[in-house]
Amino acid sequence: MTQVKSGDTVAIHYTGTLLDGSTFDSSEGREPLEFTVGSGQIIPGLDSAMPGMEVGDKKVVKIGSAEAYGDVNPEMRQAVPREGIPADIPLEIGTQLQMQTPDGQAMPVMVVEVDDATVTLDANHPLAGKDLQFDIELVKIA
Repeated sequence: MTQVKSGDTVAIHYTGTLLDGSTFDSSEGREPLEFTVGSGQIIPGLDSAMPGMEVGDKKVVKIGSAEAYGDVNPEMRQAVPREGIPADIPLEIGTQLQMQTPDGQAMPVMVVEVDDATVTLDANHPLAGKDLQFDIELVKIA
């Protein structure tokens, strides 16, 4: 039987959970996730788990934060003056907003702290600093 190697395009069904068991993403009810192994299209820890698998294989992969979405970068958190944010923008903690970088790129941020003078925004990926677990099933090697 054919085994996955770097450069193969594969399709997997997966369920991603945090170590407390809560699900953050799943392909259940959707098409399988298709990607090229070794191309950097998915997080490194999941990519490196693929070689050697055969169609029909299932496995559980535990991935540390450094091989997932990285560690939390304190420099990606920034306090901005509250008066610099339009009044119609909701500022509840956990609200996702979109900022624009100086070069015009859209950057998602989350409101993480609010006081009378400032709003602290965090541009880290929501899963940064978290260890993850994926239950995967290889459904196709193209």
